[in-house]
Amino acid sequence: MVIGGVASVLYGVPRVTFDLDILIEASADNAKKLLKALVEAGFGTATLTDPDDVVSHEITVFNDKVRIDVQTSTPGITFNDAWLRRETINYQGQDFFILCKEDLIASKRACKRAVDLEDVRLLEKLDEKNGE
Repeated sequence: MVIGGVASVLYGVPRVTFDLDILIEASADNAKKLLKALVEAGFGTATLTDPDDVVSHEITVFNDKVRIDVQTSTPGITFNDAWLRRETINYQGQDFFILCKEDLIASKRACKRAVDLEDVRLLEKLDEKNGE
């Protein structure tokens, strides 16, 4: 699932981000599928690790064409609960899973970094503006 700054942007927060953060289920089978997809997309750094290594770390960084931070856990939410509440967006005919807005806010609050707290403020302001 897409999390982090890109998720904030997809919900309407006007901000710049230089990486893509994704949250995956921490299983070797899932990590194997992820690495295969990254290699097929031209991410050579995906050949430098294996599924067990991805699963054993909270964050694995792939930095080729763009930076992708693959997370097996993230503050404030659990994968299984977030997966049940995920949203689906379509971009150029491809479906993408994204954290629901409530989970995104919970995760960003738990991170407590200034940029994350500003995202929370703007996400909540957008909700107020839209009458949510």
